[in-house]
Amino acid sequence: MTTTETGTPAADGETAAPRPKGIGALGWLRWTWRTLTSMRTALILLFLLAVGAIPGSVLPQNVVSVDEVGAYFREHPDLAPWLDRFALFDVFSSPWYAAIYLLLFVSLAGCVLPRAVAHARALRARPVRTPRNLGRMPYAARFTTDASPETALEQARRILRGYRVERYGDSLSSETGYLREAGNVLFHLALLGLLAALAAGAFFGYRGNMLIVEGDGFANTLPSYDAIYPGHWTDTDDLQPFTLRLDDFEATFIEEGDLRGQASSYVADVTYRESPGAEDGRHRLEVNHPLTVDGVQVYLLGHGYAPEFVVRDADGGVVFDQAVPFLFRETATFTSDGVLKVPDTGGEQLGFVGVFLPTAEETADGQMVSTFPGAENPRVTLEGYRGDLGLIDPQSVYQLRTEGMEELGSSPVMEVGDTWELPDGAGSVTFTGVREYVSLQTNRDGARPFALGSAVAAVGGLLVTLFVRPRRVWVRAAKGEDGRTTVEVAGLGKTEVAGNNAEFHELTTRLADRLRQGSGSADRPDRPSDPVDERSER
Repeated sequence: MTTTETGTPAADGETAAPRPKGIGALGWLRWTWRTLTSMRTALILLFLLAVGAIPGSVLPQNVVSVDEVGAYFREHPDLAPWLDRFALFDVFSSPWYAAIYLLLFVSLAGCVLPRAVAHARALRARPVRTPRNLGRMPYAARFTTDASPETALEQARRILRGYRVERYGDSLSSETGYLREAGNVLFHLALLGLLAALAAGAFFGYRGNMLIVEGDGFANTLPSYDAIYPGHWTDTDDLQPFTLRLDDFEATFIEEGDLRGQASSYVADVTYRESPGAEDGRHRLEVNHPLTVDGVQVYLLGHGYAPEFVVRDADGGVVFDQAVPFLFRETATFTSDGVLKVPDTGGEQLGFVGVFLPTAEETADGQMVSTFPGAENPRVTLEGYRGDLGLIDPQSVYQLRTEGMEELGSSPVMEVGDTWELPDGAGSVTFTGVREYVSLQTNRDGARPFALGSAVAAVGGLLVTLFVRPRRVWVRAAKGEDGRTTVEVAGLGKTEVAGNNAEFHELTTRLADRLRQGSGSADRPDRPSDPVDERSER
């Protein structure tokens, strides 16, 4: 008595059954590839790609507006850091979204390319042979005629114009509607091309955000951007050398009714040059009407207010004179927060945290609030600090580090022209006016025309798939026992369309009419009232 490897006893002289083996590493690779390139996997990945894009549509994105992301952090200080850990403020450049994107690309490529090759072979293949029993087809009709079988088949060939026809003995086999599968293949190839174009734009293009105050300009260089997102293969030292200047900006708001305070239009007048030696061009920049200069699209994203301040030192000398962009808390009233940093005072550095109210009104409890987003009654309040601004370390221009500073107190509510005399002879701050600023985004994507072409091809392929109906028609003609020719016509529609049988019956009727005119006699074809009923009768 012996024992097998599995521990099962085996009789002497008998060979133990071999232990089953696994599929091995190569088998697992094949299984993984087949699973990845299946249409089901592609649909799942496409669904995940759509689901993954939802946070990018709901949450503010750094690539669109850094200001809105900053405002979200201020409004949700506990939730925002957790969302940022999962890159939900940079969804479309996050590793997890890129993984879904790349897997979808590989899945589509492995699924569509073999399918396209198979369809190319099918286009060159002959129509299938005529079935032996045509009466089993969803549509089948039979009639007799005095015409010869050759004449019947010749007339059938003429009737089937537009079909690809092949002769098999005493029958014709014909097919049409090949464009349906071609449209299906085109749709998926176009989708693959669209993904490739988007990837190319991400690798070779760039996006950047900047803020420009009225009267100021911008040069398309790396230091001029507030935030820039270059592609992996983008040379940021060789950007397009255009410049632009914001001449004027006007925001119009609805003043009456339930929609009071909502924006009705944003219009920015800009002057630009494609290169340092080029002539000036002018453009009226509006939402969804970007400026295209040297292959770069410049989009208008939003706007805000930049109060103007003049700061004087203890001796009355001007140490600060410029407009300071304030970031709005919300768009209903455009109540905005900002920071002034005055390092060059000749003594201790000064810093101010301010709140700007475009249309200030006093509430019943004495609080000042803004009631309208337009700058109809601008007011500002400041909190002053004196000491070390900590400018040695990198920091945001919209935040003031007050750890090493002494508080100077709060200013009164200031209107345009008012001056706040700082305590202890530290100087003064004058609120001199209000300018507006715009937030712009530049977008360089050389693959945009290819993406558009792929999208158009995808829509075209989808339309062809929806409206083209693949069909097969068979005609058999043979001499019967009575010497007359029996003609059988059968049709098969590859899609569930009620009009298929009506089309097949029309072809049969036309063939019978032609043979009657040629031979002088032909019986009218019998058409089954319902293919399902016909099968049940048999």
